[in-house]
Amino acid sequence: MSTRPQAAHKPPWLKVRLPSGAEYNRLKDNFRGLKLHTVCEEARCPNLAECWQSGTATIMILGDVCTRGCRFCAVKTARTGVPVNPDEPRRVAEALARMNLRYVVITSVDRDDLEDGGAGIFADTIRETRRRCPDLIIEALIPDFRGDVRALGKVVDAAPQVIGQNIETVRRLTRYARDARCGYEQTLEVLANVRSLNPRIYTKSAILLGLGETTGEVLETMRDLRDRDVDILTLGQYLQPTKKHVPVAEFVHPDRFRKYEEQGIRLGFRYVAAGPMVRSSYRAAEFFVEKMLRR
Repeated sequence: MSTRPQAAHKPPWLKVRLPSGAEYNRLKDNFRGLKLHTVCEEARCPNLAECWQSGTATIMILGDVCTRGCRFCAVKTARTGVPVNPDEPRRVAEALARMNLRYVVITSVDRDDLEDGGAGIFADTIRETRRRCPDLIIEALIPDFRGDVRALGKVVDAAPQVIGQNIETVRRLTRYARDARCGYEQTLEVLANVRSLNPRIYTKSAILLGLGETTGEVLETMRDLRDRDVDILTLGQYLQPTKKHVPVAEFVHPDRFRKYEEQGIRLGFRYVAAGPMVRSSYRAAEFFVEKMLRR
């Protein structure tokens, strides 16, 4: 692993309130009781309390073990994921029907050990969720399926309102921060293919800052995403989950996040959420989608 400068201690703008509240506790009990994995908890998201209180959650299917080892991510990794449960789509949809959510993000670990990367289970989960929860807005935050357009097509055909694939960092740092099987161009191609397969689906991506990128590189990445007609962009601060993960090179000041947000709007994104605590599944961005779809 490359050695890079490490930032000083966390600045005051990165303080997070502890999760609490009746809705948070209700959802936590439901997730535990139904044995559902959430990225909110697995990835140690700092916005867990805000999202759960507002009726938004990110459900992780296909197990909690990823077959890739991105060096910024807290999710468990192994060469082979857990056995696939063919009943998972029904179980997830049944659970969501009990929860009274307004917006759900369905995501998964990478499953390179499966022929279609898990796309079939992903699509079935979306369809079953829509059947049981017709008013629920569904976002699919997908793996890259190794660039397999046929696998991607399965998810697109299930017609979630939003499909996201995170580019995570700038081109130069992709090999440093992401697993070697991930790719900057591959993510851009996935997003472009979603648009080609179904232009009615909103597309979304995310960039984590503080890994050592320059302002010019961030703007280049934003332009690359707009060149693929991506609708929604989130930018947030990378926070090192454990000492085994890549260190934080910089704590980006909120003022710079605001400038990126302004520049993103000028570039033509329909919506940009940018701030130290912003993550790819972020209530502000999801509220925008909800407003667009329910108007």
